[in-house]
Amino acid sequence: MELVAQALAGNRRALARLLTHVENNSAQARAILAALHPHTGRAHIVGVTGAPGTGKSTLVNELAKRLRAQGHTVGVVAVDPSSPFSGGALLGDRVRMQDLAGDSGVFVRSMATRGSLGGLAQASGDVVKVLDAVGFDVTLVETVGAGQAEVDIARTAHTTVVVEAPGLGDEVQALKAGLLEIADVLVVNKADRPGAAQAVQALQGMLDLGRDSAPGRGEEWQPPVLQTVALDGVGVDEVVEAIAAHRAYLQRSGLWMRREQERARSDLKRLLERALLEQILAAVGEEELQRWVERIAAREMDTFAAVQAMLDVWQKNHTPSQ
Repeated sequence: MELVAQALAGNRRALARLLTHVENNSAQARAILAALHPHTGRAHIVGVTGAPGTGKSTLVNELAKRLRAQGHTVGVVAVDPSSPFSGGALLGDRVRMQDLAGDSGVFVRSMATRGSLGGLAQASGDVVKVLDAVGFDVTLVETVGAGQAEVDIARTAHTTVVVEAPGLGDEVQALKAGLLEIADVLVVNKADRPGAAQAVQALQGMLDLGRDSAPGRGEEWQPPVLQTVALDGVGVDEVVEAIAAHRAYLQRSGLWMRREQERARSDLKRLLERALLEQILAAVGEEELQRWVERIAAREMDTFAAVQAMLDVWQKNHTPSQ
């Protein structure tokens, strides 16, 4: 496929077109991903997540600049809320990344969630694969900041950076959302504000409590709690160092391959679900589906019974005749 060959050769316009095919799940998307698959598996995928207002976009911008200064090429996937009118991404936060424009070693792609839960657009994993295949050393995935469902980032990233901010009660929210369980690096951004030291202390206490409740875990990675003022670039170098240290730990411990396998399992299950859903809906038909919807709404049938009925129809159509 000529478009794939051009993107692999460094053609940015071809890369942008490939990403559009993948994001829109066009007729060519499957062939594109199949052609690129042998070239994947080299990039370090870093997820950056946290509540809205913590400064994730500013931190991602600074991380990209520091990584470029070290000679790395950087892909950025920024997942934005969808516009309720166009369905496209609301790109306000991308204004902060304008100083990356013109750098051939950085490629920024904004994506709309399009109603997807978990802070990640459905196609974001595939977009990450494309950036990996064309040779970006590090891919930064910034999530939308949707709240508790943000833990989905852990299924995509090798390293997850959870960003908090003082004065927002985020350390408690992080505990409720399960973000501390997926954090490989914790960052208290806007650390020049009152309450930063207390936020660090609270997060460190929660981490210590988690370690105390699960003793005997050996040399398992201990997430550092770092302070930054990303708007001024303060503390960002330490975050870059922690990300690099975590990558070294993953490779040394063998967890890198385990996370690759977990990501492959998640992708496989996601595609199986999509394929089976399409087959079942095709076997049932829109009219019959609507009849079940009406019966459920009228309380004549429960949803579980309707699902089983649809599965029975699908199985009947896929059972070989004797």
